Amino acid sequence: MPADPKLAHIATELPAEAPLMACRFDPTGKYVFATAENRSIYRWTLADGKRIAFAAHDSWMFDLMVTPDGQTLISAGGDDQLIWWPAAADAPEPIRKVKAHDGWIRALALSPDGTLLASGGNDRIVRLWNVSDGTKVREFSGAGRDIYSLAFHPNGQWLVAGDLDGKIHQWNVADGALVRSFDATPLHIFETGQQVHYGGVRALAFSPDAKWLVGGGLHKGTNPLGNVQEPLALRFEWESSKMVRQHLTDGNPNERIWAMHYHADGFLLAAAGGGKGVLVFWNEADEKPFHTFALPASARSMSVHLDGLQIATTHHDSKLRITKLAAKA
Repeated sequence: MPADPKLAHIATELPAEAPLMACRFDPTGKYVFATAENRSIYRWTLADGKRIAFAAHDSWMFDLMVTPDGQTLISAGGDDQLIWWPAAADAPEPIRKVKAHDGWIRALALSPDGTLLASGGNDRIVRLWNVSDGTKVREFSGAGRDIYSLAFHPNGQWLVAGDLDGKIHQWNVADGALVRSFDATPLHIFETGQQVHYGGVRALAFSPDAKWLVGGGLHKGTNPLGNVQEPLALRFEWESSKMVRQHLTDGNPNERIWAMHYHADGFLLAAAGGGKGVLVFWNEADEKPFHTFALPASARSMSVHLDGLQIATTHHDSKLRITKLAAKA
């Protein structure tokens, strides 16, 4: 069934016991996972909504990944650690813990074949890990500020990272060489009155054909401490690294893009939060969205199910919501 964003509706609300942060569908389609401010990871069974909670890091967790076989969950915390878990266990206990960075780990990415994990955060270093045993493969340097987002090129040869300065850095996975940097500075602001760097490349998405790379975040950040900004996504031609389009929104004050996904049907979608919370949908050729779907609360993360019809979003009101892009049954 093709996805139709104009038929978007909230199909499921899954409650938790604390505000939720990162989320991820299990690639096998059985579960959805989310991290929470009470330092728990929640796992819901999609078929019946059954929930389990397991104690995780000594901090908030900003990202998590599930291996393609659905067997292993990896979580990233502000406590410097990566933790491997048995994703489907009745009472999950850590398989291994790795001190991976100095400071918050903000972003993770899995290689297309699921064998390598990239991690990045406040120490401005990206590290590559073997998923099978947690050993470090190599490091990638060159980012000027905190790493906010990561993505592997669909062919697995390249790794990209978005930083607070509004730069997207490209490295060769095989040897760690920095290849080039994309200029996404419209997503960065230095507010002189408050003396803060603000914005950054909060999300990255490749088109399925790898022709386009899109970076998302915010612009019009006139009052960072007052949460005043609007969502913005920048489209780059991969071959030339030229920015070809800004994807804008209207009437969404206080929102910023936290997550993006390039849908197999050819459109780009983003989850934005900070104010009321929205899902935004753009066609490749258009600056303005062809549809905006209002969420009941501010969104903080997003994951798209393998079927392309279900979108999970986490919210500050302690609920995970699943929006469907198809007609109601």
